[in-house]
This record gives sequence, C-alpha cells and structure tokens, in this order.
Amino acid sequence: MRPTKVLVVDDSKLTHTVFLAIFPEIPMVHAMDGLDALDRLGEHPGVDLIFLDLNMPRMNGLELLDRLKADVTLALVPVVIFGSEGKEQDTVRGLRKGATAYVKKPLQIEAVRDLVNRLP
Repeated sequence: MRPTKVLVVDDSKLTHTVFLAIFPEIPMVHAMDGLDALDRLGEHPGVDLIFLDLNMPRMNGLELLDRLKADVTLALVPVVIFGSEGKEQDTVRGLRKGATAYVKKPLQIEAVRDLVNRLP
C-alpha cells in the first residue's frame, strides 16, 4: 500500500515525530486522542491509513476504532494499532474490532515501513 494521507493518533509527541521520520514524503494529520482524531478526520478528508495508539486519555484507541468501523465513510480505511508490551489483551480486542494490523512500541522504522508495504 502506498498511503497518500496518514492520520497518527497518540498522546505522545515523540510518536508523532517518529512517524514523520518514517514517512517524510507522506502528508500527515496528527491527533492526541480519539476525540481529537474525530475532529481531524472531519477537517482532513482523504485519510487512507490510520496509526492508532490504544492507550490514550479522553477516548482510547479501542473506543475510536469502534467509531471508525461504524462510520460508512471510514470503515474501510486500514487501521494499524500500536501499544506497549504487556497489553496483548488490548491488541487482540483491537484486531477483533477490525484493526488491520498491530505493531509494538517502541516503533522500529523498517518494521513499520515493511508493514505498510504489505497492506492491501
């Protein structure tokens, strides 16, 4: 897959910086939690890949994933979830809710690029 616009949802500014380094050529939209992500999606149509942290304040990644999959205009957008070790239960729940793939933190640049290249 070659995304044309990516949404990164995480409450860590460092994670946003890492994604900018991984994909410097792809326009990115940034959100700090699920509620912020919903606002950003309304402001920036055309997002065709979402990277979603599971552990965030206000609206966590699993709650946002439910909202995304219930929205006919966003349900088919691939969502790659990520989180810290020790949260495997959340990962399984996210994949069952419709996430396309999972990657662990700390993010490895080549692993993330390879994962995106394998997405349909």
